[in-house]
Amino acid sequence: MKKWAFVSDFDGTISLQDFYWIIIEKYYAEGREWYKRWKSGKLQDIEFLSHIFRSINQPEATIREDIRQIPLDEHATAFIKNVQYQGGDFYILSAGTDYYIKELITYSGLSHINVFSNKGYFNNNNIHLDVASDNWHYSKRYGIDKAIVLKHIKEKYDYVFYYGDSEPDSHPAKYADKTFAREALISILEELDIPHVPVDTFKDVEQHLIQEGWLNNEKKN
Repeated sequence: MKKWAFVSDFDGTISLQDFYWIIIEKYYAEGREWYKRWKSGKLQDIEFLSHIFRSINQPEATIREDIRQIPLDEHATAFIKNVQYQGGDFYILSAGTDYYIKELITYSGLSHINVFSNKGYFNNNNIHLDVASDNWHYSKRYGIDKAIVLKHIKEKYDYVFYYGDSEPDSHPAKYADKTFAREALISILEELDIPHVPVDTFKDVEQHLIQEGWLNNEKKN
C-alpha cells in the first residue's frame, strides 16, 4: 500500500457547526452584524474570527465546556481511527484555531493527529489568535494558507486526500490527489472546474475509500 494521508477541514466538516456561530448565539449577538460585514467583503476572515473569539467574556472552564459540546459528524471519530488503523495518517487543516480543535479531539479520545491551524490561547476570559506574518504558512486573509500546508504535506506522501465544506477549502483542493466536498464547497469547485467527489458525511467518504481499496470494514476497537 502506498504511503498516504487524509487531510480534513474542521469547522463544518468534522464538526457540524462552526465554533464562531456557537459564540455568537450564546454570548455575542452583535456578532451577526460582524458576520454580515465579513460576508460583504469588508473584513478579512482572520479579522472576523479574531474579533468574535475576543468577544466571549467567559471563564476558561465555561469555554472548554462549550468546546466539548460542539456537535461532530457522528462517524468522524470512527473514520479517523479506521484511517490510522489501515496505515494512513490523519491531519486536520483549519483556518479556525487549534485552541478549540485540540481540546475537542483530546476530549473525543483521538490521538496522533497533526493539527495545522491558527495558534490560539486563552487570556482575560477570551480566546486570542497568535498570527505571525513571518510564519511559513501565513495568509493575510485566513491567518493560515491552506494551499501551502497541503503542498507541504504532499511532499511526505504518495497520495493525499482532502475533505472540506467551504470557500477556504477550494485552495488546498487544487493540490490534493482527490478531494471530497460537502455543502458550499461542491458548487464552488464545480464553478472552478476542480475535480471532486460530492458527499454529505464521513460515512460517505469511508464508503468511497473502501470501494477503492484504501480502507476495509475492519475497525480498531
